[in-house]
Amino acid sequence: MDSKLILVTGGAGFVGSNLCRRLVSLGHKVISLDNYFTGSRDNHVPGVEYREGHSKEIEKLVSETPDLVFHLGEYSRVEKSLEDPPELVWDLNKAGTFAVLEFCRKKNCKIVYAGSSTKFSDGGLGRDLTPYTWMKASNTELVKNYGQWYGLPFAITYFYNVYGPGEISHGPYSTLIGIFSEEFRQGQPLTVTAPGTQARNFTHVDDIVDGLILVGDKGEGDEFGLGAEQAFSVMDVAKMFGAPVVMLPERRGNRLTSQADTSRARALGWEQKHRLDEYIRDFIAKTERLAGEDKRVLVFSTTFYPVQGLAEQALLKLMELMKDVHFDVITSAFSADALRAGSPLSNVTVHKIGRGKKTDKYFLPWYGPRKAKELMARHQYLFTWSIMASYAALAGIVFRRQSHMPLLISLADQKLEKVPWHLRLLLNTILKNADQISASSGHQLHYAANVASSARLTASNRTGDVFANQIRFVYNAILKDISQ
Repeated sequence: MDSKLILVTGGAGFVGSNLCRRLVSLGHKVISLDNYFTGSRDNHVPGVEYREGHSKEIEKLVSETPDLVFHLGEYSRVEKSLEDPPELVWDLNKAGTFAVLEFCRKKNCKIVYAGSSTKFSDGGLGRDLTPYTWMKASNTELVKNYGQWYGLPFAITYFYNVYGPGEISHGPYSTLIGIFSEEFRQGQPLTVTAPGTQARNFTHVDDIVDGLILVGDKGEGDEFGLGAEQAFSVMDVAKMFGAPVVMLPERRGNRLTSQADTSRARALGWEQKHRLDEYIRDFIAKTERLAGEDKRVLVFSTTFYPVQGLAEQALLKLMELMKDVHFDVITSAFSADALRAGSPLSNVTVHKIGRGKKTDKYFLPWYGPRKAKELMARHQYLFTWSIMASYAALAGIVFRRQSHMPLLISLADQKLEKVPWHLRLLLNTILKNADQISASSGHQLHYAANVASSARLTASNRTGDVFANQIRFVYNAILKDISQ
């Protein structure tokens, strides 16, 4: 490929930054356009010109006429798109891609579009599995139609579960290998979504970049699959790490099969050079695994066994599942039965506030932090956790201010939009003071994003981040399972 001016949308993301690095090394002038939704400034590559903005603003932000456009800047999580607001996924994947296509049509420059291999999964049923899979599949049709309608030069690639340096390993948009790597590093068990037999063609990012360069230079048309030849089940991958496993309930949108067709890419000279098992073996050899001593969780819950709604039922199931974790639960006595009840599990210690009356919950914000302070003097916690944004969460916030202990709030099955107006101020105060907010639905996510800083929806709980994410993911999966 001769020296060219190349535009990469999503150039600060995982694949985009690796592509930019390679393009610069080959002598090309590179412009990155990224809105930093999942991209990071830590991924910036010397020699690349970075422009911040949404891809739908491409005409305003890029006045030059590139020789080639790699369009990677889209929302890219399959199951998560069922939880996020539909307008978010549409805005990033439909509105953005339409603007990029119009830009390329007017500039008469070739576009290489990063399609999703999900449309080929489960015998072709994968295209309608989630909002993400449908939008990506329909975008490939739009790209092809622009080629037929307007003579736009194009090529469409399909990635298969990319892994490697720079992948996202924290927060809700993490990759599977990124999640496993961090859980392993932190001495935590690996979280595997049932059934565990779902297969993926895990492909190293360097192989993906090799393919993009070739397709950008020589490829024309559709179906340039870029995927590893061998598929592994998620459980197979977990076993490669050699760490204990915690099984999660099945998740909506989780495709079961994968088969990579790389014939068109191979015809251009592309080949797979990296293997997942070798990558993991090298990672393990270079990684010092922590002892995993952070196995105690301090929980604030307004009610607890035997006074249980869906949120508390999910909490109890999580405790049954994670037998190697000890849970200290600070809760209101709330009823005579609850006051008399013992601990339901051997790995749970219940600390009750009150005399067995419903009004006990009002005392949690005052007496809960005192009990937490006593427990903290005897035990080590990396974070505290509140089930639902309620009186227990207020206790967590007071304790957070006293101890500087990070606070995770799980919104569970709360209908935030239905909270009475006179309690709305209290709810908003709770959300604004959390270190991390775990939403279980798109409506919760949308509400929390409008009230709290959007960063708090994916914020790190510092040294307890991996453990907190594991707790959060397991809890939300169980809650969805028992709610259906």
